Amino acid sequence: MKRDQPEKRDTLFLEQQRLRQKWIWLLVGIVAAIAWAAFIQQVVFGNPVGNRPTPNYVVWLIFILFGIGMPWLMYFIKLVTRLDSSHLTVRLRPLLTRKIPLKEIASFEARTYRPLREFGGWGLRFSPRYGRAYNMHGNRGVQLILSNDDKILVGSQHADELAEALRKSMRRS
Repeated sequence: MKRDQPEKRDTLFLEQQRLRQKWIWLLVGIVAAIAWAAFIQQVVFGNPVGNRPTPNYVVWLIFILFGIGMPWLMYFIKLVTRLDSSHLTVRLRPLLTRKIPLKEIASFEARTYRPLREFGGWGLRFSPRYGRAYNMHGNRGVQLILSNDDKILVGSQHADELAEALRKSMRRS
């Protein structure tokens, strides 16, 4: 079985989300185009960019990070939420995975939230007031309160279904 494929036999809920906001893709495209243009102009054609040009190694670094790396990351980043009989796993692929044992969840509820106001945007976010958020797009999710009082919001396009699956799973255990 591939490492990225969640095990299906014990899965009670599975959702995969990708970045869909057009404005983010537009911004990434503009930044990447500038990095590519500077690289081609200065490194390929040998024409220094600007009045005080950056050394070629810095242009290479900017090109690799912003011309290739950032578009690659934005294309491949995915939020995978998986619930099985003992854990809720939230994976922001390819960056990190958080496995939450169901016995550590004190309470939860599906809710509408304000991503910009409460967490400062999408992705992996932290707010002193609202806790940690794992969200990709939209404004619906499941708010978890853990037994140690940590707050975690898991963004979902199917928040009510995730909450119901959590409810059923926690009744069984």
